[in-house]
Amino acid sequence: MAHHARVICQLLTVIASLFSFVATTYGEDFPKPFDTQELTEKFLSPTEAVSRISLPEGFNVSVFASEPNVNQPIALATDERGRLWVAECYTYAERETNYETKLNDRIVILEDSDGDGRFDKRTVFWDKASKLTSIEIGFGGVWALCAPDLLFIPDRNRDDVPDGKPVVVLNGWDDDVIRHNIVNGLRWGPDGWLYGRHGITTISLVGAPETAPEHRTQVDCGIWRYHPTRKNFEIVSSGTTNPWGMDWDEHGQMFFINTVIGHLWHVIPGAYYQRMFGEHFDSHVYQLLPQTADHYHWDTKEAWHDIRKLGVTTTTDAAGSGHAHCGMMIYLGDNWPAKYRNQLLACNFHGLRVNCDRLERAGATYVGKHEPDFLRTTDPWFRGIELVSGSDGGVYIADWSDIGECHDNDGIHRSSGRIYKVTYGQPKPQPRINLSELSDDKLVAYQLHTNDWFARQSRRLLHERTINGEDLTAAHRQLREIFESNEDVTRKLRAMWALHLTEGTSEAWLLKQLHHANEHVRTWAIKLLVDAGTPTNVTRQAFEQLAQREKSGLVLSFLASSLQQLPNGDRWELAETLASKDQFSTDPVYPLMVWYGVEPAVAEYPTQAVSLAATSELPLVREHIARRITSEIERQPTAVDQLVALLKVNRDVGFQRDVLAGMAISLKGWRQADVPATWPTVAVKLAESRDEQIQTLERELSLVFGDGRAMDELQRIANGDGSDLAAQRSAIHTLVEARDETIVPLLQKLLSDRDLGIDAIRGLAAFDDPKTPQLIIENYGSFHREPTRREAVTTLTSRPASINALLAAVSAAQIDRDQVSPFQLRQMQLLGNPDINREIDRLWPGLKAISSEKLARISHFRGALKPQVLAAADLSAGRALFNQNCGKCHRLFGTGGRIGPDLTGSQRNNLNYLLENTVDPSATVSKNYHLSIALMEDGRVVLGIVSEENERTVTLQTISERLVLLRDEIEELRVSNLSMMPERQLDVMSSTQVRDLIGYLMAPGQVPLPGSSGPVE
Repeated sequence: MAHHARVICQLLTVIASLFSFVATTYGEDFPKPFDTQELTEKFLSPTEAVSRISLPEGFNVSVFASEPNVNQPIALATDERGRLWVAECYTYAERETNYETKLNDRIVILEDSDGDGRFDKRTVFWDKASKLTSIEIGFGGVWALCAPDLLFIPDRNRDDVPDGKPVVVLNGWDDDVIRHNIVNGLRWGPDGWLYGRHGITTISLVGAPETAPEHRTQVDCGIWRYHPTRKNFEIVSSGTTNPWGMDWDEHGQMFFINTVIGHLWHVIPGAYYQRMFGEHFDSHVYQLLPQTADHYHWDTKEAWHDIRKLGVTTTTDAAGSGHAHCGMMIYLGDNWPAKYRNQLLACNFHGLRVNCDRLERAGATYVGKHEPDFLRTTDPWFRGIELVSGSDGGVYIADWSDIGECHDNDGIHRSSGRIYKVTYGQPKPQPRINLSELSDDKLVAYQLHTNDWFARQSRRLLHERTINGEDLTAAHRQLREIFESNEDVTRKLRAMWALHLTEGTSEAWLLKQLHHANEHVRTWAIKLLVDAGTPTNVTRQAFEQLAQREKSGLVLSFLASSLQQLPNGDRWELAETLASKDQFSTDPVYPLMVWYGVEPAVAEYPTQAVSLAATSELPLVREHIARRITSEIERQPTAVDQLVALLKVNRDVGFQRDVLAGMAISLKGWRQADVPATWPTVAVKLAESRDEQIQTLERELSLVFGDGRAMDELQRIANGDGSDLAAQRSAIHTLVEARDETIVPLLQKLLSDRDLGIDAIRGLAAFDDPKTPQLIIENYGSFHREPTRREAVTTLTSRPASINALLAAVSAAQIDRDQVSPFQLRQMQLLGNPDINREIDRLWPGLKAISSEKLARISHFRGALKPQVLAAADLSAGRALFNQNCGKCHRLFGTGGRIGPDLTGSQRNNLNYLLENTVDPSATVSKNYHLSIALMEDGRVVLGIVSEENERTVTLQTISERLVLLRDEIEELRVSNLSMMPERQLDVMSSTQVRDLIGYLMAPGQVPLPGSSGPVE
């Protein structure tokens, strides 16, 4: 009895301690999570779950942590102490709720202090998060993606307690419509940038806080990056569906994992990948890159969504068990057998397993080959969502731990979660480490460690020390020694990356590496030269010389990628050399990368584009150039005539097919086009061709250049007769331009179309149909993409009747007030309708009123700049005026300064928008472009825009230079509400100059400078 009593007492003590632990786990002010998932499957204990896992011989799996110590683990990261950081997401909910705002998410730290493979210390770092999807450690704190924000949580002394409130670094990530496609995936790249991912279901408008919408970056599916000190944000590559996993191989090549349309993708900056649906922002990319893998992980004879109702069929099981992948890593540790090094592992959501792919160089880039699945389990609760490697070479696998529908639409089981650890053999217990305590030379030595974890963590710490102003001269000598003397190219690359991050490289040194014997070193030299900013003339010339001698498709692909960083006028010589590489003419990647590099410059430099088409050995580039030039036939007919003239000179059948096909595709959906001057004579010769495809294309083009297509044919194309989206869009545009009112019912029907809804909204603006305003408002909630919502508001503000409907919708909370821009409010005010103005004052009481003097000036210019006046504008003279008055600060069509916002993508075709921003530039200026005044200790006064700042320095972009100022030397830094753009610029110009400048600003593309003959330059 005494023995039983002791056992009962011990049991009660354990239970009491467990309840005490649960209380501290959730905390008094942390909302206790609740489950909504119906339990249709037995929930296995951690021990049972491990027993269900199968691994290759010699591998072991253990439970590193499980509920209640960890729940809903959505992302993992490690720090320089080898500890595991876990992002727990409790707010994700079923579709009806989307995100449960009554709950919080949190970040916890799990530490294995005795090295036995199981955590023994748990610390809650921060528990006030919401919609938390990812974390990363570095630069004195923790980075967290909590849509709509990218947060930085400072912890400078590394005591695991936040130093203060999180700082919003970026915002604008969609946090509502997007749901399981939400922004995710923070990881440091070898180049020192913070990388992330975004899904396809909506568009986010991303920028620093208080950046105006028109100055933000549009983001949908793809990869993005952010620089932690320069504060630059940019898109790396675009496309796919919902990327949720990425890593870099031992050569620094980046790969990511995806769902539905293909699982594996190699990242080249500026790439456009295939999409599950929809189009890229640039409608002229025309053709998209396929996946990198040569296989799928499911039976493609089945519909991708069949797995939801059929389960995993035998054939899909054999292929890899499903289309949904979540979490990916490339193994570069030192615990697993050598055959796994540089192999890619990805969790397969439906397949209850971890897939494995082998990466091989193939053609210009890579191919992913199928390998046997690495891990399988029969635990129905297994939802692998993340994999990371640790300091001992073991691999952590986060298990979301749920059942039911793959998006959890049928409920969430928040009280579960596991983290498994997979090792080979019995790893030696790891001593406690803290790399931040090591000297520079020891961190450099870790660049030679077999386990890449040490190299990555050490490289980041060296980067941080550089940012903090420490002297790394000795480290530079060591790193150069590794680069010069180590025969292993992967170690050379590690040294190269570390040198770059510690400011140990120069343009001259990187240019020297363009001659290196190894293709990976040459590739990274290109990438780092481009990362420094717009390549200098010396770098551009070196790229051109490299292209002439280069044989490696990988190097050539990154050279093609670099085209997108060159000014449009400087791309052609390099592009011509790249387009001559006929050995890669059928490669799935290389020709498209060359095309992506020249496409933005084709309309601006049509003569050079025609010349490139004439010499290109890449058929795809020839066809796409012909298509792009022909799309400008109304504005640049001479260029199309030059293109047609090539058909008379070059009789090669393949060349003629490519050019004619490009022209025919471009004019699909057009009723009629002006005939190029040389077409009649060229068409006669083409009609005599023995090639049937050439004859067919000649007849189709002659029809468009002659009597034109019948309107009923255009109606068929507009209604979707199997033509591609570009042709359907062109047909809609043609019918709208013809003011064919029979198109209105189709446009109203297309309002809910994911791809053509925005075109329908634009088209409906041309017709005064009383049904349109209410239909747009009724469909507004289904407009998932921000540009579509903006276009809807633009259309609703175009007529007094629709303005009243818009204001009523805002009043009824059908459309959010923030969706109406300050400019659109001004535009409505300028109508002078007292009823409309009263309602605007009621709904937007804080709106800053335009002074009567400025209102009068806007009205004056609007009256003077009638359409017929602007039609007579000398656009070339306008370009010269722009260069003189605006070009030092603003870019347009790829040329100009970078102080103010790029004007190319703004609402330039709207006269009211231009006038307000010119006459009253401070009215709606984004905070990012406010004038800052630095009062220096030495008495200087420096004016400019803050472009970068850290603890030690503030970088001001002035009108003429970029100045780095020490904070210690700044007596006071004031931020003005004024724009740097001066007012009354138009007042000092003649009426002719105003006409020419505004006409140029409203032009759809670049024009020649005055006195220029031939190319637009």
